[in-house]
Amino acid sequence: MKYLTTVNGQTFEIDVNQEGRVTVNGEERTVDFQTITETLYSALIDNASFEALIEERDGRYNVLMFGDLYEIEVADERQQRLLRASAGFELAQGEISIRSPMPGLIVAVSVVEGQAVEQGAAVCVLESMKMENEIKAPRAGTITRVHVAKGDRVEQNKVLVTLA
Repeated sequence: MKYLTTVNGQTFEIDVNQEGRVTVNGEERTVDFQTITETLYSALIDNASFEALIEERDGRYNVLMFGDLYEIEVADERQQRLLRASAGFELAQGEISIRSPMPGLIVAVSVVEGQAVEQGAAVCVLESMKMENEIKAPRAGTITRVHVAKGDRVEQNKVLVTLA
């Protein structure tokens, strides 16, 4: 089955061929993927070892690898056809909540209420598992509410900032 996977804004076409064989943008790879815990995974990709903390949030995935946080969306062929058919109907307005992808400590808040932000602008920094992760605005808008302050401990899915 083919999937279109978007990682931090860059799209990859992934075709899962058979057990252990995956094609990424036309390049075949050998993959062995194992679950270690509910959110921790191990992967051998072309004999290179990787560990990743993966958490699903609102149909999207947050993947923490080597101290870097990746925001990932995955859509299979059917979902892609539905998205193309509904293109132009998506509203770029309305209020959205930016949530914590994992439990941790707020080490910095980069925005204030009323501030205009661009897509991808850092709204706060979350420390989790001794790594700092920038939490970014998924689209341009205005900060309507900041729900956290520096030094706050937060749980996964806690609303950090509201954007309109």
